Amino acid sequence: MRFLVVFSLFSSLISFSQTEKKIEVDSLFREDQFYISISYNLLQNTPANFNQYSFSTGLSGGFLRDFPISKNRQWSIAPGVGYSFNDLKQNIDLSSISENPNFQLVKSRMFLHYVDVPIEFRWRNATPESHKFWRVYAGFVTSYLIDGKFEYTGPTSSGNENINDLLNKFQYATYLTFGFNTWNAYIHYGLNPFFDKNRTATENDVTTLKIGLMFYIL
Repeated sequence: MRFLVVFSLFSSLISFSQTEKKIEVDSLFREDQFYISISYNLLQNTPANFNQYSFSTGLSGGFLRDFPISKNRQWSIAPGVGYSFNDLKQNIDLSSISENPNFQLVKSRMFLHYVDVPIEFRWRNATPESHKFWRVYAGFVTSYLIDGKFEYTGPTSSGNENINDLLNKFQYATYLTFGFNTWNAYIHYGLNPFFDKNRTATENDVTTLKIGLMFYIL
């Protein structure tokens, strides 16, 4: 009999404890502190003898600190830091500037690595009880070039070289992400050209438009 009484008390305590946990909510919640994106780079304002081939990949990832600015915490500002990588693939037709019939089409790639400093202005209809919600985040990012390499393959020669001195050290862009829960569309628009006009002969302000997916993690 004594055992049954103790067992009943113990069961009641467990049940009460679980009930307490269920109704506990974090009224000071923050959202989407880590991010990962994958995108396709569409080069803009390229020279007439350039055309892209295959999939020009863009990857990024990093950390954003969420600072809610409204009482319901659905509006916030999120500065952060991250890393991005771009693999830009293009064919270069040299027939217009070379009389050598064996030296007309060069297949090339640019590998660009950056440290990113993004800041986002955020709206989401999140609640303390659920992490599944709609979001619209508008951002601005400053990127600093870590390394840039150019790789080429042609009919008569191939090789690679460092192009850090030919590129602008800083890149600036605006972006927008929107979606529900895991899947979010990502659009990134470059505001200044890749190449430093003072160090190259190009007349074109080559920029990029990225279209892809963004994934946020708490």
